[in-house]
Amino acid sequence: MPAPLLFVLSGLTQYVGAAVAVGLFGVLPAATVAWLRVLVAAGVLLAWRRPWRVRELWEPARLRVTVAFGAVLAGMNVAFYVAIDHLPLGTAVALEFLGPVAVAAVTGRGWRDRVAIAVAAVGVVLLAGVSLDAGPGAVAGLVAIGVAAACWAAYIVLGRRVARAGGPGPSGLAVAMAAGALLFAPFLAGTSGPVLQDPRLAAVVVVVAVCSSVVPYAVEQVVLRRVTAATFAVLLALLPATAAVVGAVALRQLPHGLELVGLVLVSGAIVLSGRGSPAGPTPAAGAD
Repeated sequence: MPAPLLFVLSGLTQYVGAAVAVGLFGVLPAATVAWLRVLVAAGVLLAWRRPWRVRELWEPARLRVTVAFGAVLAGMNVAFYVAIDHLPLGTAVALEFLGPVAVAAVTGRGWRDRVAIAVAAVGVVLLAGVSLDAGPGAVAGLVAIGVAAACWAAYIVLGRRVARAGGPGPSGLAVAMAAGALLFAPFLAGTSGPVLQDPRLAAVVVVVAVCSSVVPYAVEQVVLRRVTAATFAVLLALLPATAAVVGAVALRQLPHGLELVGLVLVSGAIVLSGRGSPAGPTPAAGAD
């Protein structure tokens, strides 16, 4: 299967998982659903990768970095789910991309990076303005997606440091997600009781975890081996549009007017920042 088509299918799977998660928010708090997603995904990755067999992962210095990486990853997911409890899915995804675009602008040196952050800023202003007119919960959603964007930026910066040090790889990701789940457990495990009492609800949580974390990560590894960093940036730019389509079909969240303009501007900024960046670790497609 061609890499672009594979990536688009991965994006659809990822945001279908998010749309399914939104349906759980009436039963469980959004933050709890996100924590359960991380917990289940960690369990799947641990069973798949068996990281306890990789001695290098358990060296104190590397383990500290991996735990920090997991904390940022879990925090990003929790903040994102809180955001989509208040904002349309496509809008939230577009606004979250301000994180990686800002990293490219700060670390880059070319004109593309500077233009990208300006274009993204205009798109974000339009999306935020439309969101504020949409309802009283918009402020909470915008704050949450701002936290998610900051976590994504930290995820990228930390990920680059991990990669330069040799990187823990997929096995390290399993440990990182497990660490993130454990760190957030004292705050969110107490509200997950309904999942233990309802097998169908538990099955839906597993579907969310597999669709939104496991499948996108596995596909991303295949795509990154086949395309250049610049091409991957173009593919990333499809994600806000993909999320908007899924939101419209599954959640009846129809973008219009200035919201559409904002989505286009953010997507353009992603392309500009990615094409101007040197080859290296890229934002994870399955980060949300």
